[in-house]
Amino acid sequence: MNAIIRAYRKQALDYDAVLIVGHTEGDPVNPGLIGRSGRTAANLGSKIGLVVDGSRRSADRLAGYVDLAAAEMSGSKVTVNAVFVINPPDGIEAEIAEDHPGVPVFTGHVTDDVLKAFREKPAVRTPLMFQTELMERARTDRRTIVLPEADDDRVLQAASIILSNDVADIAFIGNREEILARAAERGYDVAAATVVDPTDPAYLDRFATELARLRAKKGMTEAQARETLRDPNYFATMMVHMGDADGMVSGANHTTAETIIPSFQIIKTKPETSIVSSVFLMLMADQVLVYGDCAVNTNPTPEQLADITISSAQTAIQFGVEPRIALLSYSTGDSGTGADVEAVAEATRLAREKNPDLLIEGPIQYDAAVDPAVARKKMPNSPVAGKANVFIFPSLNAGNIGYKAVQRSSGVVAVGPILQGLNKPVNDLSRGALVDDIVNTIAITAVQAQN
Repeated sequence: MNAIIRAYRKQALDYDAVLIVGHTEGDPVNPGLIGRSGRTAANLGSKIGLVVDGSRRSADRLAGYVDLAAAEMSGSKVTVNAVFVINPPDGIEAEIAEDHPGVPVFTGHVTDDVLKAFREKPAVRTPLMFQTELMERARTDRRTIVLPEADDDRVLQAASIILSNDVADIAFIGNREEILARAAERGYDVAAATVVDPTDPAYLDRFATELARLRAKKGMTEAQARETLRDPNYFATMMVHMGDADGMVSGANHTTAETIIPSFQIIKTKPETSIVSSVFLMLMADQVLVYGDCAVNTNPTPEQLADITISSAQTAIQFGVEPRIALLSYSTGDSGTGADVEAVAEATRLAREKNPDLLIEGPIQYDAAVDPAVARKKMPNSPVAGKANVFIFPSLNAGNIGYKAVQRSSGVVAVGPILQGLNKPVNDLSRGALVDDIVNTIAITAVQAQN
């Protein structure tokens, strides 16, 4: 599927529209072709028109076949947008319209109406589609991402994938010969990466002077700064701060604190943001959801929760999600009381005050936020209820449990944590991160660095 997506994307760049010929008839030798065509359409973001032959079928049998094909494709979260009938039997339009109202049926010359069926972009956004778009965005304006954990084979493999696909430039910290030898032994090509020796005076002298200046109020001397810079995370963070790299990804072999505390001390928060927070991009089967904060802040105040809300909305927009934000609670609207509910209500008020253009709802329960039927009962006039895509959890306890429950129970791809609120991008990896996780995080960091 990745090969199909890459080939399509490369071809489609030169055209206003692309016709993809899939399979509609069943094949006893290769069963499941219809479903595979549906999955391909979903991952390419294309619309579907069924082309069927009515010469050997009655109208009701042909309509039944269309029903079966549409049902098989629906498992891939795609719908049939039009039906083209060759040798149409009498009454076929009415038969299909009975089960598929609003789906145009073409039985003769195709008119301009066909454009209406295919004009709008599909709402489906699959994980593979998101990852492909992410790589393409990073590639358009390549940035340098420093990886301070070249002693981890997963990091080396991820770097080789990033470099071979021209997604970003990579910088390692360490001894060049040792890093290249280790990568070559494992079959990874990272020869195009820059390798910075942390003892090189061209870097160390500059970094030590600047770090001592930044931490002067804490009593740090230049000698202490040099000692601190022996930590690869501090050295890599200084590379970002000094402009030798555009972003950093670490955490495969370090705790979250070891990865992000240097960024708090060196890179610091954006002027308009009071708090550094995080989100996970949850790659559902047909859309991308944003969960925050699930990794950094234990018990944010209403003011901090409001800032997390605004930052999460900005991150959502950055990655192609038009934010409809739900501040989650155990209560919807004014149906419940208590200090926790009141805190979420206050955070909602502050977030709306800070950015009145955002669609924000809270306090709201998760079911009312995502289920239109529940939303109609609990919050019928809300522009967010029933269709939220950005979820703000009231505490780290709730957020971490929530994202892991969804991830592990449904097999959803969780990309993150993505840090937000810093002046320059630094992102943390789980110590159990897979190679794909590292690849995604590097690409995300590169995109963040473009803004």
